[in-house]
Amino acid sequence: MALPRLLPALLLAASLVLPTASAQTRPATARDASGAELRVAGSVVLVEPDIELSLLTAGGLLEPREAWTRDARRHYAAAVREVLAAAGTAQRPDFDLPDDLDPDSRLGQVVRLNEAVALSISQFSMPGGALATKRDARGRPRLDWTLGEGVASLREATGADYALFTYVRDSYASGGRTALRVLGFIAGAAMGTGLDIGGGLQLGVATLVDLRTGQVVWFNLMARQSGDLREAEGAKKTVALLLEDLPL
Repeated sequence: MALPRLLPALLLAASLVLPTASAQTRPATARDASGAELRVAGSVVLVEPDIELSLLTAGGLLEPREAWTRDARRHYAAAVREVLAAAGTAQRPDFDLPDDLDPDSRLGQVVRLNEAVALSISQFSMPGGALATKRDARGRPRLDWTLGEGVASLREATGADYALFTYVRDSYASGGRTALRVLGFIAGAAMGTGLDIGGGLQLGVATLVDLRTGQVVWFNLMARQSGDLREAEGAKKTVALLLEDLPL
């Protein structure tokens, strides 16, 4: 996919704001006029997940790993399908985006707009977010973003009522990085301070969009220092966190 990437900025914001010693998630679901949370009423399609796995070197550089990424995308998609099936949700065949997708095409614009909206919701959902004023009369966060009528092109292409978009960046510390981190802990203990240069990090964002209206009906932001998308069981655990409170 040759599309502009807003995701790095989103994930950087998440890594700076969310504590990641343990898994952190920030799910939000849109509400109807009465204040009740919306529920999925129709079929769901998994849009090709934007996932990349990397090796974190001793020097702190991220080196993308194609084989890891390929396995992660396969395991992630299978785990999502299991979650949807367990909930009895109707599914459409997974939708792979064309490699030569024109970013200015209707479909390309929908994908880019979803990235931009995901970034806005992410910033809003964090403590002190710039959009923290978006709350309802009871003071609850108000999820009222939309991608507009342009989503009709994706509905035509998939036949689905909802589209699930996913963005994940996952890194794994090299042996050298792990050794340096251990030394950092030892040095910090000797000085009476905490010293952690950081290890691997798993960051994810997911949105569920109603393709009949363009409304974002659910969103989640996840950050943690564990997890392994390179294997099926690890992917199931990541999906369980990333799809937390999905309104099925």
